[in-house]
Amino acid sequence: MTYELLVALIVFAFASSITPGPNNMMLMASGANFGFQRTLPHMLGVAIGFTFMVFLVGIGLMQLFDAYPMSRDILRVVSVVYMVYLAYKISTAAPPEHQTNTESKPFTFMQAVLFQWVNPKAWTMALTAISVYSPSRAVEAITVVALVFGVVNLPTISVWVALGQQLRRILTSTYRLRTFNITMAVLLLGSLYPVLMA
Repeated sequence: MTYELLVALIVFAFASSITPGPNNMMLMASGANFGFQRTLPHMLGVAIGFTFMVFLVGIGLMQLFDAYPMSRDILRVVSVVYMVYLAYKISTAAPPEHQTNTESKPFTFMQAVLFQWVNPKAWTMALTAISVYSPSRAVEAITVVALVFGVVNLPTISVWVALGQQLRRILTSTYRLRTFNITMAVLLLGSLYPVLMA
């Protein structure tokens, strides 16, 4: 990979990782509801899970989509259904003082890893990154693309968690927190617009 291509890849990884999307909306909501420390497993699951996803897309999953175009439609339907479910969970999350041991828990590491596979923005980012920055599909180039995302993604998504945590100072009442959670749920659903229009 040339120096110019590597720089372009880093810029793409930064821009696509820091802009709003399902991961960032959920991380901000988690930061507001649970704080930075309790959201760490969620953050690590996003960063590591997405890096692994990019690698797997590069070494073979793109060929699966090419061979079976209907698999993209199935993935789209599953993604939309799951995102609607998550939006419902966010909008109905109980304020911290009303939470019990069985409700309103932050995402675990493994839940965040698995979420990447039904996240429409993650699929778009991975497919674009491999198509544009590793057109030869050589394992070395795919590995570089995945590692760049791994290095860039964690600091950028941390910004959203920190922003959510700072919002906790404003979200001091049940009404404000509920309004925030409903807003995050609506934004999460709004992030589906490109998928539904594709």
